[in-house]
Amino acid sequence: MPTTDRHDLRHHGDAEVRDDGAALVDLAVNVRADTPPRWLREHIAASLTGLAAYPDGRAARVAVAARHGLPVERVLLTAGAAEAFVLLARALTARRPVVVHPQFTEPEAALRDAGHRVERVLLRAEDGFRLDPAAVPEDADLVVIGNPTNPTSVLHPAAALAALARPGRTLVVDEAFMDAVPGEREALAGRTDVPGLVVLRSLTKTWGLAGLRIGYVLAAPETVAELQRAQPLWPVSTPALAAAEACVSPRALAEAAHAAYRIAVDRAHLVAGLREFAPDGLRVAEPAEGPFVLVRVERAAAVRRHLRDLGFAVRRGDTFPGLDEEWLRLAVRDRPTVNAFLQALDRAMVLASR
Repeated sequence: MPTTDRHDLRHHGDAEVRDDGAALVDLAVNVRADTPPRWLREHIAASLTGLAAYPDGRAARVAVAARHGLPVERVLLTAGAAEAFVLLARALTARRPVVVHPQFTEPEAALRDAGHRVERVLLRAEDGFRLDPAAVPEDADLVVIGNPTNPTSVLHPAAALAALARPGRTLVVDEAFMDAVPGEREALAGRTDVPGLVVLRSLTKTWGLAGLRIGYVLAAPETVAELQRAQPLWPVSTPALAAAEACVSPRALAEAAHAAYRIAVDRAHLVAGLREFAPDGLRVAEPAEGPFVLVRVERAAAVRRHLRDLGFAVRRGDTFPGLDEEWLRLAVRDRPTVNAFLQALDRAMVLASR
């Protein structure tokens, strides 16, 4: 389908909490609340004594490789997952790139900016936004999909994603939120048996490091080398490298695993509360498996405005291809915050109906 349309691919959740939204309770950004933890802040701060030297990413790269049981040649550190999308768009030759939507919009934006004509596969709400591998054109030589997918919170089976692999095709799976899934079930990170597989990971969501910019790519050594040639010198700062090494340590992995189970409990509480609004026409996209929930509600734009007036920021959904102005994305927060939000949502929906 045409790639020029009404969707603002550069709109992200942080726009909801800038400027006059800074004082709002934030359910628009998918960064885990109350992060980074103190021990991580102190570890990053200790790295500042080495700022006079150029960054050396070797130790962090080894640590990430060990975390996934991979040789170091299969790891590329990046300034967040967003940089990885730009590198893929600029470094890889693709005749027919396809992006599976709704999903994070930066992959398509980066491909467009690099001069690619992007095709979309739109997953349908009536199908639960589930992937049918047969919907992807057979001759697509670059396919991008998120897992779990932002904003739908769908966790696709690893087997369904692996079924997308083809000789001559690069399969990019964005696992930025996979560490928020208990047990990281359905992850492809660490797999070397899927041809053309490129897995992207972010350390900014679970650890509250969006301002530091740190992520990584897992891929075949030749793909890593190709992407690395497209990077500028010293692309990842010394503090970000320190964070990467710390966030894949056994202590950090245990803490992230605990956080994932807590998020699952908090998400269940949020979804249960949202279901109470079903008689008023609100629908939850289920099953939700990520640290956010997608909902459909009539007059969503008015509901969102009233929520802002009541002190809460939520993410509009109409900037995601495949969604329209009736969708909102809600980040999972702790039970007291969710309870206060549900009360505000009740009021906002009443006001929007007038």
